[in-house]
Amino acid sequence: MSDNDKQQQGPENGGNPWMKSLLIWVGILAALALFVTMFDNRNAPATGDAISYSQFIAKVNNGEVKSVNIARGTGVVTGSFTNDSKFRTNAPEDPQMIRNLLDKNVQVTARAEETPSIWFYLLYQSLPFLLMLGIAFFVIRQMQKGSGSGAMGFGKSRARLLTQKEGKVTFDDVAGIDEAREELQEIVEFLKDPTKFARLGGKIPKGALLVGSPGTGKTLLARAIAGEAGVPFFTISGSDFVEMFVGVGASRVRDMFEQAKKSAPCIVFIDEIDAVGRSRGAGLGNQNDEREQTLNQLLVEMDGFEANEGIIIIAATNRPDVLDPALLRPGRFDRQVQVPRPDIEGRVKILQVHMKKVPLAPDVEPRVIARGTPGFSGADLANLVNEAALLAARRGKRLVAAQEFDDARDKVLMGAERRSMVMTDDEKRMTAYHEAGHALVFAHEPTADPIHKATIIPRGFALGMVQPLPERDSYSYHRDKMHADIAVAFGGRIAEELIFGYDKVSSGASNDIMQATRLARAMVTKWGLSDNVGPLDFSESDEAYGYSMARAKPMSDETARLIDSEVKAFVERGLGRARQLLTDHIDQLHTIAQALLEFETLTGEEIKRLIAGEDLGREDPGTAARPTAVAGTSIPKIRKPKGPFGQPTPQGA
Repeated sequence: MSDNDKQQQGPENGGNPWMKSLLIWVGILAALALFVTMFDNRNAPATGDAISYSQFIAKVNNGEVKSVNIARGTGVVTGSFTNDSKFRTNAPEDPQMIRNLLDKNVQVTARAEETPSIWFYLLYQSLPFLLMLGIAFFVIRQMQKGSGSGAMGFGKSRARLLTQKEGKVTFDDVAGIDEAREELQEIVEFLKDPTKFARLGGKIPKGALLVGSPGTGKTLLARAIAGEAGVPFFTISGSDFVEMFVGVGASRVRDMFEQAKKSAPCIVFIDEIDAVGRSRGAGLGNQNDEREQTLNQLLVEMDGFEANEGIIIIAATNRPDVLDPALLRPGRFDRQVQVPRPDIEGRVKILQVHMKKVPLAPDVEPRVIARGTPGFSGADLANLVNEAALLAARRGKRLVAAQEFDDARDKVLMGAERRSMVMTDDEKRMTAYHEAGHALVFAHEPTADPIHKATIIPRGFALGMVQPLPERDSYSYHRDKMHADIAVAFGGRIAEELIFGYDKVSSGASNDIMQATRLARAMVTKWGLSDNVGPLDFSESDEAYGYSMARAKPMSDETARLIDSEVKAFVERGLGRARQLLTDHIDQLHTIAQALLEFETLTGEEIKRLIAGEDLGREDPGTAARPTAVAGTSIPKIRKPKGPFGQPTPQGA
């Protein structure tokens, strides 16, 4: 058996752990039963009815006793009466008792006192202590199984060695992050041919730090490096180093590098390194001593006096800002490789990789799916393909069609359909007009994204939605696009106000208002798009979330009032644009809303046909063909919106 196979041998190869545990518990229960049996046998009382010694003598004198059995050394007398009933009594030292029994023709037998051997006595006395020691040893051994073999294995490394038997991963399995692959290709070439770089005096980077959002493929990329180079791959999590006992983490770091040296050249992958690599000195007292000692040992092993030739350290994190600066200096993690979320071309490649294992229908277009999944990571796309396959299997299909991918995307983004949700006709009608308002503003705003579909089927916390389908990924936004997005956000609320009146406006636009307000505030405080405020930064934002995390900096009261007035002006401008568009195309609003009430879901192409006055060309199950506007349906009149004091509401900037 090779060294790799020995390291890979686990409980499944070394014996069944369940059978071992079962045998141990059977042994413990058997020892406990033996102890109870011995105790009961020693203290078991003699059989028969208990009588006094005086009664016993009287029975003997009356001739009612047939036989007795005397236990020597204990004074216990058992026997039977002439009517065959049993008795027992305790007799004092009476030398006349035997003579009296013989005179009355009583059959007398004697039982000698049993003296146990010294070994039996020692076993009897020590059995409880042995039983307790056995149970304690078993519990401690079970607790230490994850920390290494035996009681001294607590400081052993928990790094697992992955071999080619567990599935070889190459760069062909990694898609959508071409730049990261190219940066790490040099490490693969070094592991294949170290002399190529040594001839020119070059030194390969000792470590590479993969930085990216969760699910972008950092672990998969590290495994692909090992698969391409054909070298052993050790993997461990940053949290596996830190324990409650000081010094254990440092011991595990030393043991991990000792194991890696035996398998060099190799790759050691530390996932979530921020668990052990946070900046030192951030806390006081002993609570951080263990973590800091572990980090110190890791720094020394990576670039200390001893050279770890042939060991490449690859770590992954999504929080590079909290890492200790000593980790990031040259000689340790020389390179920081960004693993971003894939763009549309990357998503197409990732979908093609995951779709190889799924039987697809002819109508599945990876590029269309990629357009509808902006911001999805590689893990999100893998989950999307899996959800589509599960939906197809649930529906009894043999191929996964585009409809399953569309439904899977809606389920991932919004949650499962809530068709069992009970809604009144008025609520359905208001939801239809709300979503129709969004869709109509989408369609008439030149800079807005194309519509993918509109639906009034409840999903998650939403009663309906209008989903855009961007033509491409956007890395920057223009002023006109932002104003259009604000107008689109208020399309649903304005539609409710126009159709049902000022007093019937619902709370369904709460999320729309939140998004529009955040976008308007980011335009004023972060992107300098307000002429009155100017190109000044008044926000502290997290780049990972964009404008949604904008927080106001300390500022004067006058500046705060100016910012609030500008944000309100931007929002009211969007309100005015939405109201103007819906008022000018009120007939189209009715047409789209009635179609949503009939069919529940409309595609972007169908909405375009309705706006153009064309027939949808489809039938609802069990009904005749529907015209663009349902015949006989009463269309509510447009009500002039009124403010809280009877004054017309502002039409926007």
